[in-house]
Formats: sequence, C-alpha cells, structure tokens
Amino acid sequence: MELLIKNGVVYDPINKIDGEVMDIAIKDNKIVDMVDESKAYMIDASNKLVMAGGVDVHTHIAGPKMNTGRILRPEDHYGDVAPKTQIKRSGGGYSTPSSFVMGYRYAEMGYTTAIEPANSPIKMLHCHHEFRDIPILDKSCFVLFGNNWFVWEYLMENKLDECAAYVAWVLNATKGYAIKIVDPGAVEAWKWGDVEFLDILWGRPQTMDQQVPRFGITSRDIIRGLCKVNKLLNLPHPIHVHPNGLGTPGNYQTTIETMDCVKDLADGDKPIIHMTHVQFNGYGGSDWVNFRSGAYEIMKYVNANKHVSMDLGQVIFTNTTTMTGDGPFEYRLYRLTKNKWTNADVEVESGAGIVPMHYKRNNFVHAVMWAIGLELALFAKDPWRVFITTDHPNGGPFTNYPKLLSWLMSKEARQRIINKIPKRAKSKTNLESMDREYSFYEIATTTRAATAKILGLKDKGHLGVGADADISIYDMDPKEINPSKDYKQLRKAFSKAMFTIKEGEIVVKDGETVKSIDGRVYWVKPNVPSDLMNAMESELAGKFDDYYTVSMQNFKIPERYIMRSTPIAAHYG
Repeated sequence: MELLIKNGVVYDPINKIDGEVMDIAIKDNKIVDMVDESKAYMIDASNKLVMAGGVDVHTHIAGPKMNTGRILRPEDHYGDVAPKTQIKRSGGGYSTPSSFVMGYRYAEMGYTTAIEPANSPIKMLHCHHEFRDIPILDKSCFVLFGNNWFVWEYLMENKLDECAAYVAWVLNATKGYAIKIVDPGAVEAWKWGDVEFLDILWGRPQTMDQQVPRFGITSRDIIRGLCKVNKLLNLPHPIHVHPNGLGTPGNYQTTIETMDCVKDLADGDKPIIHMTHVQFNGYGGSDWVNFRSGAYEIMKYVNANKHVSMDLGQVIFTNTTTMTGDGPFEYRLYRLTKNKWTNADVEVESGAGIVPMHYKRNNFVHAVMWAIGLELALFAKDPWRVFITTDHPNGGPFTNYPKLLSWLMSKEARQRIINKIPKRAKSKTNLESMDREYSFYEIATTTRAATAKILGLKDKGHLGVGADADISIYDMDPKEINPSKDYKQLRKAFSKAMFTIKEGEIVVKDGETVKSIDGRVYWVKPNVPSDLMNAMESELAGKFDDYYTVSMQNFKIPERYIMRSTPIAAHYG
C-alpha cells in the first residue's frame, strides 16, 4: 500500500524538523522518499500537527499484576464500559482496562508503542499471552532482576561474567527486553519478614549500604553489578531502576545516591541508568508534616550528569490503582489508606503488591506529589533524557496524557489547578513560580524521539526515510494555536488523533479505531560465548531442581508463542 500525507506541519526532532510544512510518503510499512501521487492514498494534513507515533517507555499494561488489579477492582469497570463495534472488541476499565481496550485507547491518542516495565521471569508467559490480546501497539517487557537470588549469588562471588550469562539466558528464555530493578534488596527482605532491615530503608532511605539479611549484599552492590552486566551484554536499554525508599519523605537523597553510585561506570554521554517514575522518589522533608518537593535537588543532579535518564510518574487527581513489584511499599500504602490490598511472593525472583488509590486535589500530600512531577519536567534542561509518564496506572491512567501535556505547555492551565490545591502545598513546591512552557518540538522529543532512542528502537520515534510508518496526525494547527492560552483545544486534539497510522495502515480516523492489526513484540537475544553459557546452564539446572516449582525446560517460552516476534541481537563483550 502507498500512502501520502500532504502538507502536514511536521515535528521530527531526530531529523531536526521543527514545524516545517512537508509531505510524508509511505510504502508498505516504511517511510520512503516518494510515492506515485496518482496511485497513493492521500491524506490532506494541511494545517494539522504531524508527529511520529507515540512511544511510552513505562506503562503497566500486561501480566499478572494488571490482571490481579482487574480482579481486585470490579468497581473500576462498572462505570467504564467500552461496547463492541464492527471493528473493536468489547471491554472496559478506567485504570485497569481490559487488554483489547488498552490497545484501542493508546492508538486513539496517537500512540503506537508501549513498554510493560516489570514482570518476574517466571510470569513472562502470562505477559506474552496478554500481549497477543493488545491490538495495534508494538510492545516489549522488562524483566525483574533486582531481588533475584541467583543474580545475588553471582554478584556476591564476584562472578560478573557468569551473572551476565545468567541474565542473557533469562532474557532469551522469557523473551524479555531489558533489566528491571525494583527496590533492590528490600523486596526479598520483605518476603522474609525482615522488619529491622526494612525499617532502616524506610526510616533512613539514604542507607543504600545496609546488607540484605542472609545474602550479605547491598542495594548499591546490586545496582552496580547489574549495570556492569548491562554493559557487558550491550543491551539496547540501560538498567531501568525503581530505587529504594519509594513513597518515603526524604527519599530524594536515595534517588541522587542511586544515580551517583554508577557514575564512575559511564563512558561518553550515553545514559547507563534510567530512573523510573521519579516523582514517587522525589520527596523532601523527614516526615509527612514537613513533607516538601525534592525535585529541584534531583534535577540539579540530572541536568549536570548525562549518564542518567528518567521518566516522571506524574500524579493525576483521579481514582486509580497502584501496582508494583515493590511489595513492601504496597504494604505500607495499605497501612496508610486502609484500602484493599493484595500481595505476591514470586519464588526466588521478586514480589508484588496492589492497592487502589484516589489522589485528591484537596489533600496536602497528593497536591505536593502532583507538583513534584511537573517540577521535574519543567526543571529539565534536556528533554532527550526526561520522559513523560504517569507510570500507568500508578500515578493515573495513561488516558490522562493530554491533560499532562496541557499542564506542561500552559502555565495558565497549571495555575488553574494550583489555585485549588491547599495553600500549604503551594508553599512546599516551586511550581507556582515556574514560567516555562513546553513547545511542540519538546513534546515530540519527550513523547516520541527520546523514548524511542533510550529504548534503542532506531526505526521508531522519527519520520525519516526507512523509519517505521508509525505516524499520528492531530486536528490542530501549530502555527495558529497558542498552547499557553488554548490549552483546552490542545487537550481535546491530543485526546483523539485525527489519524493514527501504524506500519502504513490507517488504524484510527477522527479519534475512532477503524482497523485492528497485530503489533510486534520486541525482545533481546544476547549472544554470549558458548563455553561461558554452557557452564552457567549446567550450574543453573541444579538451582532449578533445588528452588523452582517448574523445570528449567518448562521455564523457557518458545518463540512460536510470541506475537510477531522481533528479536534484537545483543553481543557480549
């Protein structure tokens, strides 16, 4: 199929195109130099905003946590029902949407790629099964390694090569994409009921050097070890880190210390650590009474150090569902809110928890949290290293992204909210004094170009020749609209894409899904020397016999189970 988008106002930061009126030609599933205009299907994009398809670097869309969240919260689905159409399957759910609805809603906002950021290795088959039911989007999944017994044993014995071989084996066996680290050390301690250890982390979150009971390894050792493994395997994405002390006043110090603990491992300007949902780890003060924003201190460090990238985890004032591999945090949240709670202990690998949450504008703590996320983005000097997320659904459902974009592009839109939050919350943040407003070019950077780049997806996030033909067209004229004043119009346009094109196919028109296609699943296939891999596998077989409830062979996910399997090679050394 040939397609021609005529006269669109294009924002393509990877190719340094900043609002130029131009044509985009598509043949089959790629962007090309030109097509035969007499034969191509033509879209008149005159006075319309054209960008690459959105790429979400961190959104919980699949796997056991999301599925358990759906079961835990039937009320989340009562008021949010998506009926069947000729194209779409029925479904629903506001913060825990059903699988098919997840894909439709992302595509209708102009997004074409979304990354599930945390699954235990043994649960990856569940994740891939759900991926098969999420239409349109390209997807991948990060694998949890930060509380894995076997990783810790290798690191304790300083067997870095063997640890790299093990990580490579797991990524290959489970068809995962990157190394995810969640609350390193603390989840395992929680599973064993090591209250003293957890009290130290929760009470004084700057202590990354406390040894995890029974293992003699520290959070610092785990992060540094897996960062070295990531470099040895040349994985496309840096270690993706949810640091210790999430949700604890004073944890901004832990965030800075976590970033700094791998600084000496960096070479060049390429980020080697990605800090995720930093809003939840950007708290100043020492308790909930003197709670304040720690965004300034964090961004002072991030702006000065190129080895770090991060995403926001912006809070939205709404009813949502929190879910994370950080089981101990969810227990603390349950104790604070007295809400429903579920918890999981995942063999020798990890844990998890889920608690419903309602962020309220008149709540002092929630209001400061809301401001911290925006401050992080507005303090950022380099949008190539700071990405927009709500950590769906933890800060709020991804369907609120248009609202978040309007807050970043309009001080007036922010001020309307600031006027309604508690006065004490205003005094604990810098947000009211911040005049910065994002441009369309910066929005295209932080939601598409930069996220594709940090994921190592070279054919995504841009509109150059050879790129995947993933494109979004919005019904607004960037040359005429004033985002600062017309933020309601901007929000409406970003909520429903005029067109979303996925691999050269029109999948959304006028904000409605008109075609449902299968997306790809990306995973990493590291190439490790056979003698090293064979020795590691021989040792691993015994560990499976000793500790796992499944056999080593049954742990592996055959490639035929993967929808449109797209492996990416990574080379050891």
